[in-house]
Order: sequence, then structure tokens, then C-alpha cells
Amino acid sequence: MKTKELVRYLDELLKTSEIPDDALNGLQVEHEEREIQRVGGAVDISEVAVAEAIAKNIDFLIVHHGLYWFGQPTAITGPYFRRVRGLIQNGIALYASHLPLDLHPEFGNNAVILRELGWQDFGSLGNYKGLEIGRYTEFSPSRTLSDLVQELESFFGVPPLTVWEFGPSEIRKVAVVSGKAVSLLPDLKQAGVDLLVTGETSHAHYWLAQELGVHVVFFGHYVTERYGVKALGKHLQERFGLEFHFLDLPTGL
Repeated sequence: MKTKELVRYLDELLKTSEIPDDALNGLQVEHEEREIQRVGGAVDISEVAVAEAIAKNIDFLIVHHGLYWFGQPTAITGPYFRRVRGLIQNGIALYASHLPLDLHPEFGNNAVILRELGWQDFGSLGNYKGLEIGRYTEFSPSRTLSDLVQELESFFGVPPLTVWEFGPSEIRKVAVVSGKAVSLLPDLKQAGVDLLVTGETSHAHYWLAQELGVHVVFFGHYVTERYGVKALGKHLQERFGLEFHFLDLPTGL
């Protein structure tokens, strides 16, 4: 499969051009057109990720958090220069997908988390700039917070960073929104959510969560956003026979 073919396929699959975002999505660093054999996946672009991709002879690297954000040009100096130099010198193309991957009903972080947990996916919720970026499930009979935290800890493989115990004793509706989603709390409360499972904590939203009466469990931005890239890579492997390597580079955050 050629580079342009894979880019075209990913753009169509993820609806890259249709989804507004603060990030630049799609192909970020090109290489000479050639046959792709090995695809890499990572949550973040970094010098370490580039070094890992070089070591594994990756041809095409897919990341959730790419080089370019907020529509502003970035000077190719310092760490940015070293990242780009490593990619270009070693013939590695870089493709980034932020909200398009988050939103995807099959390969998005939240959809994959629900599916792998074995929790029924009832659909999307959580309005962010007009986009419903989260997924939710409902339990009948209801569950307890301690029971759910225990199951989530076993699933993610790490203890929660923190737990805000502000919601009801009987939990029925649970939202899963990877990354940093506490700003969505008012919208989630209005939707009847009892528990939000997300990644990154926020001091600024602590009292709001308490006042709204919503439990929040935080497992880390990185931990909750490993799933989409992995699922997408597995799909490419199965559909096109491409070799896929996930570059697991946790931040602890």
C-alpha cells in the first residue's frame, strides 16, 4: 500500500476534513511515495516516539496528539526540529487524528473502552464545540461506585489517579470521555449522568463536580487514550496485512 493510498483511506474512514478541531488532523509529515509495510501507533508525538519508530523500522506513524495545534504556525526549532528531522531522515510519515479518532463509533477511545469492558454502548453524549465526543452506558440494576472503580482499575491496569465521590449511591448512567473531559460536567449532568470516567484531573472543576452531584473517576490522560490508536492499527493490520506496532510510552498523567 502506498502512502497516498493509506492517507486517503484514513481521511475517509475518520472523516478527517469534516470534523472541526483545535488540532491539525491528517498527514503532518510526508515522505517519498513508497510501499508501506510497517505502521506504528502512539498516543503522543515526541522525540522518544520517533526514536522508537526508527528502531522498529516504521514507515508510517499514527498519533493521537500530533505536532500542530490551535491553528497557529509552529517554528521548526528545538524539539520540534529534532522530531521532524528524525521522521524525514528515516523516511517515516506522520499522521495525526485527534477529535476525528475520539468521535469514531468503532475505533474511538471511548467506543473501544466500552466495548472491551463489555458494557453496552447506548450512544454518544457530551457536547464539545457542537460535537458529542463521549459515549455512555446504563446499568440495570444499578451499580455502586466501589464496584465500578474496582472493575475499571482491573481493566485499565492502574489505580485511579483520584476519585471524586460526589454522586448518588446507586449509579445507573455512566459516561466515558477519554483525555480531559471535566469541562463537560454541566452537559453530562443535564443528560442524567451519575459517573464520569475520564483521564486528566482539574482543580478548577472540583467544586463544580461536587455542586452538580456527579462522581468522577480519573485514570490518566495517557491511559484512557491508548485504545483508539491500537484499535485503528489492528484494523489496518487485518484489512491490508500491514505490520502494526503500538509504541507504549506512558506519561503517568
